[in-house]
Amino acid sequence: MREPRILILTASFGTGHIQVANSLCQEAKYQGISQVTVSNLLAEAYPFLTQMTEYLYLKCFSYGQPLYKMFYYSLDKWNDHRLLKWYYYVGRKRLLTLIQTESPDMIINTFPLMVVPQFRQYSGFQLPIFNVLTDYCLHKMWVHPYINRYFVATPKLKEALAQKYVPRDKIIVSGIPIRPAFELPISSDILYKRYKLSPNNPIVTILAGAQGLLKHVKRTCKQLIHETDVQIVVVCGHNTKLSEELSSLQHLYPHRLRVFPFVEQIDELFRLSTVMVTKPGGITLTEATATTTPLILYKPVPGQEQENARYFEQKRAAVIVSSGKDLLPTILRVLKDPKKQQQMKQSLASMYRPNASRTIIDHVIHWFENYHENRFHQLI
Repeated sequence: MREPRILILTASFGTGHIQVANSLCQEAKYQGISQVTVSNLLAEAYPFLTQMTEYLYLKCFSYGQPLYKMFYYSLDKWNDHRLLKWYYYVGRKRLLTLIQTESPDMIINTFPLMVVPQFRQYSGFQLPIFNVLTDYCLHKMWVHPYINRYFVATPKLKEALAQKYVPRDKIIVSGIPIRPAFELPISSDILYKRYKLSPNNPIVTILAGAQGLLKHVKRTCKQLIHETDVQIVVVCGHNTKLSEELSSLQHLYPHRLRVFPFVEQIDELFRLSTVMVTKPGGITLTEATATTTPLILYKPVPGQEQENARYFEQKRAAVIVSSGKDLLPTILRVLKDPKKQQQMKQSLASMYRPNASRTIIDHVIHWFENYHENRFHQLI
């Protein structure tokens, strides 16, 4: 039997969807499937429009939160499909080109691209479609009768899909795919030396590069340096302004503050952190379950961030901070409470579903093999 050809469709609204697509691609190739194509469908179909939309999307997270909240929750309640008709055809021409050039045996979505199942419904193409949900909440845009399998993070999400009349045998609780490095063992001693940190003092890591949305970072760092003995690691990402602001502070306190633009092996900082301050993206949260890193979730944006954060707080795996003035007291409270830290670690460990990429690719291969076996029996 020949190997399957897999087309993975994604989008660059945030980094999580593409990370999941790349993790699945890597796992498929590890399992010997060489014909895997990853496509950022909307960016390839409409480069300029997508660039503008991504910019507005990020601005909504910082300045237009009420607008984004209204859009996210109202869209989930729309029942008249005519209101969504425009989205059903977005990227259709590019999708058809990919199908013609790549001849995939199946399509995996890591972003809710309604054009894919809609195209299958009205074109007669018998391509199986698999949706990999990348958050801990359900949005209506993921649901369509022509989806063959849904891969979700939690049993709660499975129940939410079942409430939308999706048959339970179509829903697999796989967990969310993360980078393989998070699931590999590594010596902490090596990491302490690599990042010039001490194992004798707590480490607070602040992921401030999430579109520059974490405010008051320099003030918080100063207060932590003056009021505690903790070590602080700040990952600035694209926030060059913050990196410049912190450089002088790092120069004054080189043994207390470490500042990085990007950290390629971010799993290493997850492993070292006593507590991590971050935004509640689905991938970041899943990575924390793999390393059992206690989380402080800063000012979740209404929508999937807020739903993700609420779920983790309900599971006692994270603490939500809703305002800048509460950030420092919350960090201090968690640092001073080892029992709280241990309880959060235990909760995170209980939520962890290892090898999600392998689970999904195994199901995809099994589907392909069954399909060809059934066709063979029909022929004979």
